[in-house]
Amino acid sequence: MQKGGGMSLLTEHDVYLFREGTHARLYDKLGSHPEPGGGTGAYFSVWAPNAETVSVIGDFNDWNPDLHLLKVREDGSGVWEGRVPDVPRGACYKYRIRSRVNGYVTDRADPFAIYSECPPKTGSRVWSLEYEWRDAEWMERRGRAAAHDAPLSIYEMHLGSWRRVPEEGNRSLTYREIAAPLAEYVTRMGFTHVELLPVMEHPFFGS
Repeated sequence: MQKGGGMSLLTEHDVYLFREGTHARLYDKLGSHPEPGGGTGAYFSVWAPNAETVSVIGDFNDWNPDLHLLKVREDGSGVWEGRVPDVPRGACYKYRIRSRVNGYVTDRADPFAIYSECPPKTGSRVWSLEYEWRDAEWMERRGRAAAHDAPLSIYEMHLGSWRRVPEEGNRSLTYREIAAPLAEYVTRMGFTHVELLPVMEHPFFGS
């Protein structure tokens, strides 16, 4: 049994804002984050105020809940955190949570995961948000294209059910698969904007 290491992404100010309910970038602090600087581990953090124990289970430890226990912060925030060694980028994981109420035990996806398994699987994946934007030209003309007095027609769509792949278990399309047909469809139908539901990945589109 190995306790999570002492690594923490949360400062005292982060905890203050979190408890106040005004932290606008919690996704940078909670969830899973590959270790910076070329490290091979990952940092995990989850809010579970009524937990007796919290451990990280995943591909990297054969889903064994006894190997990587997180530590609860001593500031009363209810946040459990720790570093787990040898976690490859893209590894699948969940949190094994044992409640203080009647010893209830459950395996949960990460509410701050930025990458998830494709439904019907429900695991989270270790990932990071680095991305090199290449939309400078579009940003330059966005103000003219989105003028307040320009025509407006919004297509509201649900990413998980807009189109499926019947020959592959009726799975949902990936973001890259959906980009071209969606652009063609909304252009042909005369829409000017698209509202995506949800923008983030989620292990259960039904919710």
